[in-house]
Amino acid sequence: MDFEFTEEQRLLADSVERLMSDTYDFEARKGFAASAEGWSLEIWRQYAELGLLAIPFAERHGGMGCGPVETMIVMQALGRALALEPYLATVVLGGGLIREGGDEEQCKALLPRIVSGEWRLAFAHTESTSRHDPTHIRTTARHDGDGWVLDGAKTMVLHGDCADALIITARTERSHPDKSGIGLFLVDDTAHGLLRTIYATIDGRRAADVVMTGVRVGPESVIGEADEALPIIERVLDHAIAALAAEAVGAMAAAHERTVEYLKTRVQFGSAIGKFQVLQHRAVDMLVTLEQSRSMAMFGTMMADYSNARERRQALAAVKVQIGRSARLIGQQAIQLHGGIGLAIEHDIGHYVQRLTAIDILFGDADHHLSRLAAGGGLFAAEA
Repeated sequence: MDFEFTEEQRLLADSVERLMSDTYDFEARKGFAASAEGWSLEIWRQYAELGLLAIPFAERHGGMGCGPVETMIVMQALGRALALEPYLATVVLGGGLIREGGDEEQCKALLPRIVSGEWRLAFAHTESTSRHDPTHIRTTARHDGDGWVLDGAKTMVLHGDCADALIITARTERSHPDKSGIGLFLVDDTAHGLLRTIYATIDGRRAADVVMTGVRVGPESVIGEADEALPIIERVLDHAIAALAAEAVGAMAAAHERTVEYLKTRVQFGSAIGKFQVLQHRAVDMLVTLEQSRSMAMFGTMMADYSNARERRQALAAVKVQIGRSARLIGQQAIQLHGGIGLAIEHDIGHYVQRLTAIDILFGDADHHLSRLAAGGGLFAAEA
């Protein structure tokens, strides 16, 4: 199998890596995190100018008509730079839900606004009792004339603080664990009855808890069928897991490089600590783990568009297991090999570990996905 990038993909990788290296040193990132938005509006505009916001969308909707490989390239670069912008929330999750579930009229009206950088989205799906179960939804949507009324609460809405609109999951009928009766609703951030509580996350980003009390939306706000949204949600979440795996590989690669450089320059007992064989072995363990993760991230990228939903979900569960465990090992080794400064907020290595920890938790940690993988018969189901 050929894993070489095409010429266009190499140009994309060069462009996004150059942008990140030019704009995202650690001091600049601290400034972005302390700003009103918590990230850089100027860099977001540069994403739009480079076409990064257009990558997964069809050309007829203003996009570039690319796929998961190009998203992987972008996410690796963002992970390496610890970029704070809402790319995952807006492009992968929000844009993905509209691309996969919206009708042609919705796609033509909404996707170009994402591509231009003028409109940001957040996916409000997780609830306090859901425990990564996409069918465990207590938020309700009931008919009111030709529209709908939403009531309920969502938690940990990524970049829900800065989103211009939220895509909210709600039960239109039936209850958990029924797979039907789930709808997707596009709600403006200024909607009456919508309350957001904003807070910082462990990795320096921001999220929101959202409460809906009698939020009224029109029929045009429904994305796809009002009671058959679960397959769309699962497909987009699988895309998001593949994207997160790529981001984690970028972050792990940067953490490994910084750790090796530190071993070469930190002097103790009259020589660089990188000369001690036991520390060399630990650096090699980090490298081996990184390469295992890189392979699994590529596997996840290849499987993200796979038509067989069961095999796709099992594959992405396996990816999440490997990425979560690798992130923990590389993060722990990076902290220990840096010594005390690895725990200091003024040093970037701790921020890489925080982001890797958050990636492990998002959409289910390694233990959750290992259980799901086992319950489904493993990555490759045994022949009868």
